[in-house]
Amino acid sequence: MRYKSTRGDTVVSASQAIFAGIAPDGGLFVPQEFPQVNPEDFYGLTYPETAKKVLSLYLTDYDPEFLLRAAQEVYGENFGGKAGYVRKVRGNTYALELWHGPTCAFKDYALQLMPRLLVKAKENLGVTGTTKILTATSGDTGKAALAGYAGLEGIRIAVFYPEAGTSEVQRLQMATQRGDNVQVYAVQGNFDDAQTAVKRAFADRDLARQLAEKNETLSSANSINWGRLAPQIVYYFYAYSQLAASGAVRSGERVSFCVPTGNFGDILAGYYAMRMGLPIKKLICASNENNVLTDFIRTGVYDARRAFYRTSSPSMDILVSSNLERLLYHVSGDSALTAQWMRELSEKGVYQVPADVLAKIQAVFGCGCADDAETREEIRMSWQEDGYLCDTHTAVAMRTARSAAADNELCVVLSTADAYKFPRAVLQAIAGSAPEDEFEAMRLLHEKTGAPIPQSLACLREQPVRFQDVIQKEDVRAAALSL
Repeated sequence: MRYKSTRGDTVVSASQAIFAGIAPDGGLFVPQEFPQVNPEDFYGLTYPETAKKVLSLYLTDYDPEFLLRAAQEVYGENFGGKAGYVRKVRGNTYALELWHGPTCAFKDYALQLMPRLLVKAKENLGVTGTTKILTATSGDTGKAALAGYAGLEGIRIAVFYPEAGTSEVQRLQMATQRGDNVQVYAVQGNFDDAQTAVKRAFADRDLARQLAEKNETLSSANSINWGRLAPQIVYYFYAYSQLAASGAVRSGERVSFCVPTGNFGDILAGYYAMRMGLPIKKLICASNENNVLTDFIRTGVYDARRAFYRTSSPSMDILVSSNLERLLYHVSGDSALTAQWMRELSEKGVYQVPADVLAKIQAVFGCGCADDAETREEIRMSWQEDGYLCDTHTAVAMRTARSAAADNELCVVLSTADAYKFPRAVLQAIAGSAPEDEFEAMRLLHEKTGAPIPQSLACLREQPVRFQDVIQKEDVRAAALSL
């Protein structure tokens, strides 16, 4: 399998795509074809076996046995035996609970495996220098990346998150991270400011030259890196297999997936699964009040020139969705046109796709959004009526699924984070009020619901805070040099 840039003619191997993170022309790497599979071939497989089967189709310069060993190491004890766990919530609505990993968020599925893929990519390519990982985060990616890369030889990682743009639990997860090869910065502004600054660092040729003089290169742990996106395809196949095994669906019957997303990576993984042959009826894109994706899917106009809202679902507080570029390339088949749209977005903040491209997108994707009031109501209803405790991001998707999914269709909601990552917002929704202190809110939420508090979150209060630096977005370049 070879990979092509969404903006040009660059073609590379899987190892090169994962090592580089982003193409020299600023585009994102995409596979040149969609491998075709029979979903029934996945029935009865364990999660690691499913991962091996999916990833070996894309990472063809990796030894399949290496992929199996890595998946077994990652998706075993770390996930408490619940990798790819599917639970019925109500009627035809199911939750794919992706938060049973070490940092209590879905990012663990990719960011526990991706460091192994990067180290192996360097080995495959004969690269011996230091790799510097620069990662922008709206909350969950940062901790998951830090946990995955901490302590790895030949790798250093810096995470940049928006100041006052995460929950306190998310901030402490990053600020208390251990490891001599990690660094964390709060960036003044929002996630888009941090993400844009990181992308500029990747495109900075003078920075690349200075790093090369020290035998250093940049790479990314964001979903702009194919090594981050590919592992997320796996849980779509595994979820369908579980539904088929339980009799919830007949083999070959199409189901819908509703995905809370800001950067469009998690739902794009579902698109790859569908293009490979998984029976998916609709991929429903769920947005919070920052509903730029909802508007785009409905109108074909992507307009980031709008108010930015800090919401109770901060990991989705994004106006520039990086992975949408990959979808645009796939549906248009035109790298020059994709590059033009991305240039218009960068220079004008807006672009519009033609009717034929929009029709192809709407044939696959549904959409909907929920503001904070609707999110609170969904959390309350989900708990009181269904006995299901969900975080704010999952609630956005649950709410969207109620309106965007057909009454009689089976819909799997991707549950992306443990409720205790956002204890104040969840407690307020259920009880009507919550204390300012998030750890006291954790205690009261446990008292109210009986749901266990993950030890990795409960212990954060006692962990020493290592990182408190606040920088301007223009300082990301200097941080990369000094990392």
